[in-house]
Amino acid sequence: MACSLQTSFLHGLKFHAETALMDKRIRGNGLVSVVCSAEGDHMPAGRSTALVMSPRPKTQLETTTTTTTTRKVLITTTSNTGKFGRFGGKYVPETLITCLSQLESEFNMVLHDTQFQAELATALRDYVGRETPLYFAQRLTDHYKNKGGGVGPEIYLKREDLNHGGSHKINNAIAQAMIAKRMGRTTIVAATGAGQHGVATAAACAKLSLKCTILMGTLDMERQPSNVTLMNLLGAQVKGVNGNFKEASSEAMREWVGNLETSYLLTGTAVGPHPCPTMVREFQSVIGKETRRQAMERWGGKPDVLLACVGTGSNALGLFHEFIADEDVRLMGVEAAGFGLHTGKHSATLAKGDVGVYHGAMTYLLQDDEGQIVGPHSIGVGMEYPGVSPELSFLKETGRLELCTATDQEALHAYQRLCRLEGIFPAMEASHALGFLEKLCPTLPDGAKVVVNCSGRGDKDAPAVFSLTQGSTLPDLLSHTKGIL
Repeated sequence: MACSLQTSFLHGLKFHAETALMDKRIRGNGLVSVVCSAEGDHMPAGRSTALVMSPRPKTQLETTTTTTTTRKVLITTTSNTGKFGRFGGKYVPETLITCLSQLESEFNMVLHDTQFQAELATALRDYVGRETPLYFAQRLTDHYKNKGGGVGPEIYLKREDLNHGGSHKINNAIAQAMIAKRMGRTTIVAATGAGQHGVATAAACAKLSLKCTILMGTLDMERQPSNVTLMNLLGAQVKGVNGNFKEASSEAMREWVGNLETSYLLTGTAVGPHPCPTMVREFQSVIGKETRRQAMERWGGKPDVLLACVGTGSNALGLFHEFIADEDVRLMGVEAAGFGLHTGKHSATLAKGDVGVYHGAMTYLLQDDEGQIVGPHSIGVGMEYPGVSPELSFLKETGRLELCTATDQEALHAYQRLCRLEGIFPAMEASHALGFLEKLCPTLPDGAKVVVNCSGRGDKDAPAVFSLTQGSTLPDLLSHTKGIL
């Protein structure tokens, strides 16, 4: 069935909740509490309005772990509206519901299609290069044991940086590109921040003979020029959008809805309307499945701690999802604290955000008291997004996810540390997870098994890291090196 969309919707692509389906009540603090209609989360095209929930108490912790007194055994499952507790859903116009329903139906079919699964397994093995190693970081382990008087955890890296294209993004990109071709779509549209998803999507499209358009913020293009070059070499049309990833995401949606019959929006982040977050998580869950098997082979058990950076959540969920029901495995997500949580210059959505609706789903958002989106900041370009995965929002609210943060400076030092101790240059995004080891390792018993998701390769960040370590302070450099970072 063909999908159509009226052009009037193009003015409402933030996908904020439509007032026609909302019961609004103004509370004493001036914020708006919104209750969705019983018919579902979708809304007709027309004007849009911000949706703000009552703010939770703000934490004062900047780079410490949010502890929980009880730990529940739970598996995050979705209903047919894609809900994780109160998070997720389809907050979109009626005219998009048919398209999303078609995508959901196709997704559910390929999960049980033995031919598709066999083709995907072959692509992951022969094209992507899976499985990726679970690498014992001996010198990094010794570094922290020496600091701890000979006592400390054993640190392993899940080497997603060794995938084709240099990151975990290809796991999802190749699978969704295969779905798009199966659905008869000929053009792929995608938004990218650091460029890793853009490179992965461009590569997948080249392999499958699909046209590819990548939307990227002009600020991000200046900061990650090597990935822009790679996307062009792979045959993608790269379009600059004023701003950064959140503006590119909105523009990618506009590009998609302009031609729903032949185009496919290939999302790389675990955000957006259902089924997009679930699809991304499912195709990234190969990371955790391999980790479980490899851990059993290496030491005959499970990891004690799983550590991953959290931008929107694709790499974190890829590692975590397999272990959600294992209550003896700690899931620790590290957000970007930027210049410090107290400065407001950060991307710590789960730590400092409030609940709202953005780009089609309910989740935690960085927003002001009026419900307007606050621009995020991080030295890791791929972490600069004002929202986060609905599933991670649910895991945070239930206490299953332990929430941590790392500053720009801590990530920068972690990048250098891994380069010099292990000869591995991690993406600046993954460096946030590595940076939190400084605080985590002294708290762990001797021999504890820690797995860090090294979600991407850091050659894209090398020029910026080199420039930032030549004598100037980090805030000064960040404010004067727009063309480098």
